[in-house]
Amino acid sequence: MAHLPHALNHPIVLESFAIIDREMGAHSFSAAEYAIVRRIIHSTADFDFRELVRFSEGAIAGAIAALQQGCPIITDVGMVRQGIATMVAKTFNNPVWVAVEQGGEVPTGKTRTEVGMERCWEAVPEGIFVVGNAPTALLALCHACREAEQKPALVIGAPVGFVAVEAAKAMLASTPVPQIRVEGRKGGSPVAAAIVNALLVLAWEAQEDGGCDP
Repeated sequence: MAHLPHALNHPIVLESFAIIDREMGAHSFSAAEYAIVRRIIHSTADFDFRELVRFSEGAIAGAIAALQQGCPIITDVGMVRQGIATMVAKTFNNPVWVAVEQGGEVPTGKTRTEVGMERCWEAVPEGIFVVGNAPTALLALCHACREAEQKPALVIGAPVGFVAVEAAKAMLASTPVPQIRVEGRKGGSPVAAAIVNALLVLAWEAQEDGGCDP
C-alpha cells in the first residue's frame, strides 16, 4: 500500500488507530467509510460517531476524484481550514475558501457565514463544501443546491449545537447531492476537518496505488 509522507503517519497516530481498531470491533463500513469514521473517532475520542455518520452512494469515490483534480474546498469557518491545512499542503494543494471570511454587506436577518457560503457557491458551485460549525451556512447551501443544475462534488454536513443543527442536517439528507453528514447534535470543526483529511489520505493513496475501491 502506498503511504503519505512520513510526517502524516506519525507513530502516535498509528498507535491510536490500532487502539480504535481494537475497540471498534466488527462493523459494516466499507474500507473507505471506515477510514473516515476512524479518523473522526481519533479526533474526538467519541465512539458515538460510529452510529452517526452517513454516506450517500458514490460520495467518497466522487470526492476522491475531485480532490485529485484540484477541486476547491469551501469551509464555513476558519477553524476547519486550520484543521485541514497541513494535509492539503502535503497532498494536492487544493484551493481553500472560507465562507465567513468573504467580504461584502450582510443583509439583516442573515449570518455572515450564511451569506459567505452563498457567495462561495456562486463562485465555485462544483467545489467540496464543508460545514462544521454554522447550520445557517448548511441551510443556505442546501437551498442553493436545490435551485441549481450544477451540483457540488460533495457536501460535508457536520455542524454542532442545539439551534437549527438537526433541521439543517435533515434538509441536507433530503437534498440530492453527494454528501457525508453527521446525524444529531454532534459534529464540529474538528469532525468536519477529520472527514476532509481522511478523504485527502484516501485520494493520495488511490493516486499512488493507481486506483481506489471505496
